[in-house]
Amino acid sequence: MQIYLIKNIQVVNEGVLEVKDILVKKGRIEKIAPDITNNVNAIIIDGAGKYLLPGLIDDQVHFREPGLTHKATIYSESKAAIAGGVTSFMEMPNTKPPALTQQLLEEKYAIASQSSLANYSFFMGVSNENAEEVLQTNKKKNGVCGIKIFMGSSTGNLLVDNYLTLNKIFSDSELLIATHCEDENIINENLRLLKQKKQDLEPSDHPVIRNEEACFESSFKAIQLAKKYNSRLHVLHISTEKELQLFSNMLPLSEKRITAEVCVHHLHYTTDDYKDYKNLIKCNPAIKAAYNKAALWQALLNDTLDIIATDHAPHAWEEKNVPYEQAHAGIPLIQHSLLLMLSYYKKEIISLEKIVQKMCHAVADCFQIMDRGYIREGYFADLVIVDLNENTSVTKENILYKCGWSPFEGQTFPAQVTHTFVNGSLVYAFDTDSKNNRFDESTKGQRLKFNR
Repeated sequence: MQIYLIKNIQVVNEGVLEVKDILVKKGRIEKIAPDITNNVNAIIIDGAGKYLLPGLIDDQVHFREPGLTHKATIYSESKAAIAGGVTSFMEMPNTKPPALTQQLLEEKYAIASQSSLANYSFFMGVSNENAEEVLQTNKKKNGVCGIKIFMGSSTGNLLVDNYLTLNKIFSDSELLIATHCEDENIINENLRLLKQKKQDLEPSDHPVIRNEEACFESSFKAIQLAKKYNSRLHVLHISTEKELQLFSNMLPLSEKRITAEVCVHHLHYTTDDYKDYKNLIKCNPAIKAAYNKAALWQALLNDTLDIIATDHAPHAWEEKNVPYEQAHAGIPLIQHSLLLMLSYYKKEIISLEKIVQKMCHAVADCFQIMDRGYIREGYFADLVIVDLNENTSVTKENILYKCGWSPFEGQTFPAQVTHTFVNGSLVYAFDTDSKNNRFDESTKGQRLKFNR
């Protein structure tokens, strides 16, 4: 394994920005110091004028394998992740078949061990019928990120609305429980009422059908269960101002039993964008009115919201370019999530330190990930170098998702990911001369482990 010495780089870590040297050896960060003497065996990377961040950890992605590989694969989406500075991901169970048994869960780990360029973990899925099987995951709590419950519309048989099942999982799970919260009855009633008023629905109707009340009521139910049993609950992709009253910033993250995540698209788009993007930004929960976006930003910056993620959910172009009701819900985002947040840094809305806190440190702390999420001596060398003096234009040719499209196509971000290290290997580098991406696929990512 190569030894790397990154010189004179501005390290963004644990709320501080300092110029340091970083020595990477045997897959880990061996030394951090103001000046490290040149090691004759080290490959020198000049970091002058650039920034070093911990590798991002995305706690919510859909990489579609097995069974839905016409949309994406673990290989294709992990490659896109690496190019975007995401070095670890946690993937959801709604594949085909869904990960509802221990055997199916381990089969996904086996696929990732052979193909993922990033580090990985997978959620165990819950149905109305598999509570006992789910609770077997307690025995693997050091090697599985958590349990996922869809408390709203989902694919297959993953909607969980049986209160006996929910009570069983919330009372007996030793692992973090992550929830998708939208109330199915409210959604169905909204759809029925809307269809009485208009015959042809359109993308802008999506937040009317999947409205604030549907999100709030479901999140409220999940939090009631968590408080009843003192469960470790993480509510995914908060999208409404109303839900924010259910969470608090009165405790440090390490003491919270109930945490919350916000996704980049809910921080970026509003209902005004449906006229331009239409089904391309159809997702669940829906992108909503602008006052929700403003409230989400405020809650993120004051630590009511704990984590920034993507809910990366690619679909084939043909699955999006159909009438609204047939269009699949989900957006491919992971390649550009860091660049998007850096654009908000350039707008002076969020600091670099806060970006690192929400996309690296907090995810590692929330899930108790072992030796990742920080730039510390002895930690795995999952590292990202960014250049804030360069731009990145999103084109059809440089989109790495298997689906081949992005809502950001045609846009230019005021930053560039230049290097991505995974476990000390330089897996991605941007060649400034040829303007091409260079990947080293000779090593694969590792299964995440947890301090539980």
